[in-house]
Amino acid sequence: MKIRRFFGKDMREALSQVKAELGSDAVIMSNRKVADGIELVAAYDKEPEAKLFTPKTSPKATPKASGQKAVPSLSEIIGDDGPDSLKALLEKQHGGSAPSSSNASASQSHSANHNQPMSANARHANEIASHLDFSEAFIDDVESQHLAQDEGRATTFPDHQASSIDEAPVSQSAELAQIKEELASLRDVLQYQVADLMEAKNKRQKPVHQYLITRLTDMGLSSALASQLINYTPAHYNERDAWVYLLNLLANRINVTGNDILSAQGAVALVGPTGTGKTTTVAKLAARYAQKYGADSVAMITIDTYRIAAYEQLATYGKIIGCTVRKAQTSEELADLLFQLRHKRLVLIDTAGFSQRDSRLIKQIKQFDNGQMPKVKKYLVAQANTQYPALQRIIKAYDDIELSGCIFTKLDECYSLGEVLSAAVEYQLPVSYVTDGQKVPEDIKIAEAKSLVSAAAKLYKKYGLNHTSSNNAIKTA
Repeated sequence: MKIRRFFGKDMREALSQVKAELGSDAVIMSNRKVADGIELVAAYDKEPEAKLFTPKTSPKATPKASGQKAVPSLSEIIGDDGPDSLKALLEKQHGGSAPSSSNASASQSHSANHNQPMSANARHANEIASHLDFSEAFIDDVESQHLAQDEGRATTFPDHQASSIDEAPVSQSAELAQIKEELASLRDVLQYQVADLMEAKNKRQKPVHQYLITRLTDMGLSSALASQLINYTPAHYNERDAWVYLLNLLANRINVTGNDILSAQGAVALVGPTGTGKTTTVAKLAARYAQKYGADSVAMITIDTYRIAAYEQLATYGKIIGCTVRKAQTSEELADLLFQLRHKRLVLIDTAGFSQRDSRLIKQIKQFDNGQMPKVKKYLVAQANTQYPALQRIIKAYDDIELSGCIFTKLDECYSLGEVLSAAVEYQLPVSYVTDGQKVPEDIKIAEAKSLVSAAAKLYKKYGLNHTSSNNAIKTA
């Protein structure tokens, strides 16, 4: 195969050199723009055919050395008076079979008499044009590409080339995404393996500490809080002394507010998700306050307009207690009622229960901060048997408001208390009261840190340990 490199001012001139030296069967391997014009790399798998005649001497083409025949150009093959462009050559080729107007134009450029037989040069030109691999459309297309590059415009490619160019970035991005996904998976596996190795190392070095961490997490505490507590445990303690030390340390981390609601004055609102027992807790607090200060010193307001018979339930409790009960549907009505009941020592507000993902929850909370009503203390009511991730979402849902404390309800339905204690410690949420039944007003108590930790340890001992929990065998068919 013969490979040559050609240079020209433009694509047409470079192609003319290729055709002149390698013939019409040459294959263009590459083209690029250089400083002086266009560079073409062409290949030809066999030597050019022998020339049929002696070309005329051209000032542009001179023999390289004596004794060597100069390679004739396309214009020399078809004659100096022949067409110099490929378009004119094609017109000349079809001149014999075209209408008389085409014949006339072709005969004017080649011979004055169009009736004469076709010359050998013209016949050879037709033979060359019939085997040309380069078309005028291809030349124009290549030149337009380089012209677009010169002017800074986007190069226009044929449809099949454009589709392949567009598909290349898409496939590359897909491969990169797959590689990133595989790397992330490998990182997760390595982190898990490293964590497992570190845990095994810690178990060998500090077996008592690792055993206590397992007990704390089984009791319901988060792994982060359990690790913090273990770091303060003296290394020389045995298992029993260390366990007692950890329970006392956990009790010291829990913040309690005491009997703050029943010993203070003003307005108090109980907020929280649906089904946590807010209405019953309001009735319990009102009954306790009425026992201490009298029924005329306390009033209850409900803004729960979503639940059926919410006002009727609170009104029934009000009749039993003997205190005032009102209903507000808007923030303006709530502000008016608070102004009317300003002579009461304590006003308890029962709110509607929504999911922490419900947008109506935010609208209800904003009713207390519209600037038209006095300051209202807000307490979060949460079930003590709620899962730890759910408690996190509930507390985060009330980040925009200032919570004075929390009340944990339904302790009698719990099998573990570590989750709520862990949430109260990690989010620094004070605990005010706990409820453990439906009786009004008996089943409500002031929160005490040591009592809560003791109850959590008893539940763990009763339901959490392996030798106390009932492990039923899986029945197989």
